[in-house]
Amino acid sequence: MSPRFDSTSHEKRRYSLSDDEHKIGRDDIEYVAGGDIRKVDTKASQASKRSRISRILSRASGVKDDVVPTVIPVSDLDRSVVGWEGPDDPAMPLNFDPRRKWIVVTCLTLIALFSPLSSSILAPAVKAVRDEFGSSDTTKASLPVSIFLLGYAVGPLFLSPLSEIYGRAVVLSSANAFFCIWHIGCALAPSLDSLIVFRFLCGVGGAGSMTLGAAVTGDMFPVVERGKALSIWSIGPIVGPTLGPLIGAFIVGSIGWRWDPWIVFIPSTIVTIALAIYLPETCHKVLIDRKIKRLSRELNRDDLVNCYDAPGTKKVSQTRLLMLGLTRPLKMLFLAPIILLMSINVAFNYGTMYLMFNSIPPTFEDQYGFPTSLTGLVYLALGFGYALGIWSFLLLSDRTVIRLTKKNNGVFEPEMRLNLATYYACLCPITFFLYGWTTYYKVHWIAPILSLIPFGIAILGVYLPIQAYIIDAYPLYSASGLAAFIVLRSVVGAFLPLAGPSLFASLGLGWGSSVLGFITIALIPIPALVVVFGTRLRKRYPVKL
Repeated sequence: MSPRFDSTSHEKRRYSLSDDEHKIGRDDIEYVAGGDIRKVDTKASQASKRSRISRILSRASGVKDDVVPTVIPVSDLDRSVVGWEGPDDPAMPLNFDPRRKWIVVTCLTLIALFSPLSSSILAPAVKAVRDEFGSSDTTKASLPVSIFLLGYAVGPLFLSPLSEIYGRAVVLSSANAFFCIWHIGCALAPSLDSLIVFRFLCGVGGAGSMTLGAAVTGDMFPVVERGKALSIWSIGPIVGPTLGPLIGAFIVGSIGWRWDPWIVFIPSTIVTIALAIYLPETCHKVLIDRKIKRLSRELNRDDLVNCYDAPGTKKVSQTRLLMLGLTRPLKMLFLAPIILLMSINVAFNYGTMYLMFNSIPPTFEDQYGFPTSLTGLVYLALGFGYALGIWSFLLLSDRTVIRLTKKNNGVFEPEMRLNLATYYACLCPITFFLYGWTTYYKVHWIAPILSLIPFGIAILGVYLPIQAYIIDAYPLYSASGLAAFIVLRSVVGAFLPLAGPSLFASLGLGWGSSVLGFITIALIPIPALVVVFGTRLRKRYPVKL
C-alpha cells in the first residue's frame, strides 16, 4: 500500500499496535499511514525515539489513548516518498512541546484580538468623523467601519493559499506588518476618502491573523485537543469586535477619534515583532517540501515526492501551483456544500453583529439619553455572552466529538463538530425580538442590554464549530477553507450594516429588529440538515483541490 496521504480522511483512520510493540525495546518500529509497519533509519530517529519513550511512560501511568488517533505518514525512501521520521518526530508540529504551542496560541490570540478590535473601534466615532471631514452623507461616513470588513474578504483570497505554498510563518508575519503600518495612515488621514482607503488596506493585512491563526492552531493540535485550542484562540476574534466600540466610545468622547488607530497600532506592533521572532513554521506540507529539497541535495535524487501529495500527482510549475492556490478558496466555498451552507448561516449572523454595533450608540443616545462615552458599556453584554459561549464550547466540543466517535464504532467524522451548532442557532432570534421591542417601548435600559447576551452566546456557538469542522475535514488546505468561510462572512458583514439606518427608519426599532429575527429563525434548519446529511454530501461531492 502506498504510504502517501489522503488529506481529507487522514484523521479518521485508526491504528493499533500489539502490547509487545509498545515496549521501549521496539523503538525501531514506526507506523506508516494505511496500517503498514516498517523500519526507518534516519538522522532524526533518535529524537523520535526519545519522544516515544515519553509517550510509553505516559501510557504506563494510566493516561488514556486518544479516541481519535492522528495518523502521521513517515518516510519511505525506497518508494521515493518523503514524510516524517516517525509518529513522534519532534519536527512535526503536532509533536511540538506543549509549552511552545500555548505560547504561540497566546500570541495568535492577541493579534487576532487587535485586528477585529480595529474593525469596530471606529463605530462610535461615525458622527465625529462625519463632522470633522464635513460630510453630510451618513452612509459614506460609516464606510470606514464597513470597508475594513471588505478588506477581510479580499485578504484571505491570496494570503491563505500563499501560506499553503510558502509557509504560514512568513505570510502571517508579513500580513501582520502590513496591518500595523496602515494604521499610521488612518491616524494621519487628511480626508474621508483617504481614511476609507487606509482602513481597507488595514483590513487586508488584518485578515491574515483571522485566517492563518486558526490554521496554525489546527496544525499544532490533534482532533481531540483542537476544540479546546480553538476556543482559546477564538477569544481574540470574538471579543475584539465587542471591545472595539467600548474602547472607541471613551476615546472619541475624550481625546478624539484619531487616537483610535494609535491605540491599535502600538500593541499590535509589539505582538507582530514577537510572532516574527518566535512563530515556527507549522504547515505540514510545506515542512515536508523543505525536507525534500534538503534530501534531494544530500542524496542527489530528483525523484522524491511529498507524502501529502495524492498518488500519481505530477509536478507542476510554480506559476501553475500559485494559480491553483489562488482559486482554491473560491472552489471550496462554492463546490463544498457544507462550507457554503454554514458560511451563509454565519455570514448573516456576523453581518447583523456589525449592524448592531453601528445601531447601539444612536439607539441608546436617542431612546435613553446615554452620552456617547457610556454607550460603549452596552457592548459588555455581548462580551459576557461571548464568554459564556466560549466556556460552553470549551466544555462541550471535544467531549461531544469523543462521545459521537465512540457511538460511531470509533470512526471520527468531521461533521460531528457541527452537532452543537443547531442548539446555539436557536438563541439568535431571542435577541432580535427582545432588543427591538424593549427599545421601541423604552423599557428600562437594562432590558435591551441583557437581551444582547443570547446573541453573544449564539454567534460564538455557530462560528466555532464550523471553523473546527473545516480544519478537521480539510487539514492540508485548512487555510483556504477558512478563507472561503471568512470571505462570504466579511462581504455580508461589510454591506449589511449599511442597510441598518434605512431599515430602522422605515420599520422602526421593533419591526426592523423583528425582520432580522425572522430571518435567523429561517436559518436554524441549516446546521440541523448538515448534521443529518453532511457526511453523505461531503463524500458524494468531493472537492478537487
